[in-house]
Amino acid sequence: MARLAAAGRRAGGRSRMSQAVQSGAEQVARRTRAGEAFFAPEAERIARVCHLMAERFARGGRLIAVGSSPAARSDARHVAVEFVHPVIVGKRALPAIGLTDPSQVSLLAEPDDIAIVFDPEPEPVRAAGARGCLTIGVCPHAEAQWTFVPPTDDPFVAQELVETLYHVLWELVHVFFEHRGLLGGAVHDTGASQFLYPFLGKPEDDLETVVHDVRRSILMKAEEVAELRRQTLRDGATTLADAAAELRGALDAGGRLLALGNGGSATDAMDVVADFRSPPAAWPARPAIDLTEDPAILTAIANDIGVEAMFSRQVIAYGRPGDVLLAISTSGNSVNVIHALGEARRRGLRTIALVGYDGGRVATERLADHVVVTRSQHIPRIQEAQASAYHVLRELVETP
Repeated sequence: MARLAAAGRRAGGRSRMSQAVQSGAEQVARRTRAGEAFFAPEAERIARVCHLMAERFARGGRLIAVGSSPAARSDARHVAVEFVHPVIVGKRALPAIGLTDPSQVSLLAEPDDIAIVFDPEPEPVRAAGARGCLTIGVCPHAEAQWTFVPPTDDPFVAQELVETLYHVLWELVHVFFEHRGLLGGAVHDTGASQFLYPFLGKPEDDLETVVHDVRRSILMKAEEVAELRRQTLRDGATTLADAAAELRGALDAGGRLLALGNGGSATDAMDVVADFRSPPAAWPARPAIDLTEDPAILTAIANDIGVEAMFSRQVIAYGRPGDVLLAISTSGNSVNVIHALGEARRRGLRTIALVGYDGGRVATERLADHVVVTRSQHIPRIQEAQASAYHVLRELVETP
């Protein structure tokens, strides 16, 4: 009898794993189809808007990102931090601000700025256009000069494609700075570096060749993230299913989700919490706390104790046995993330981690109960694949 029971458990485990893998394959296929349908026909338009953005930045303009709905706010913050704090060595910091109140556009926008709007609201686009901004909309009904609408009815997949889009805009705007003759404005002043790079100050008129190269790069980046999503969701299928089952049980029993991350991963934590509190589907709202949300708390802890305690102190304040902590890190080595995971375990919380590279300390030291690794060293692509992972997690909580 014992052997039969054990065999039954093994069969059940294999069945569960098979179902998870099948579900992961379906999730990947849905995203791959949408990505191909979006980036292939839009690549040239994206390349040309990168050129227009570079011209605006060259004249001293800024990026103003606007999002008022819970998910859109995370995107506005995400694109702003990418431009201001570039994670790729050698990329210049470019001025950007994320606004969560559309009425502020008319107060802050200036003629050479670029406005990217994440909600289907015409008012902020009109206000930015009236101020002379280049306007970009990433949703229907935005009435922008340049509109990019992902071809999918799935709000999670649409948001993931939009994230790849604004990462690509950020990455490839810089290509035009390497061809300064194609830009107007102060960028022609090469200053002391001209004797090292004299070509930077020379007239250049081969815009079409550069646009062609940028277009090809866009398609390559879209293929890269599609493959990375495939790896993340395929390798992490069983882990995500197990984590979702545990999280669902915790929430049904009165527990809460706590989420955290740094930089772009902080905006991903914002998005996770938005997806649980304000779900896009006909799912119940679930209690979730964003540990990156309050700048007063974050700066107080960072100033008085140190940045390594920014999240662990909040776990002490909010965490209760029966809660679940979700940590998002591109490296898996962030000290404040590691401290928070350790504090969560000490306090009886279950833990989930989404990490990049080879998983870092979080994976190798098994610092979380469920770890999904996105195996890349390219931070924008890691974040895009991690967005797919936490969206799938959210879906699995309600649709096991």
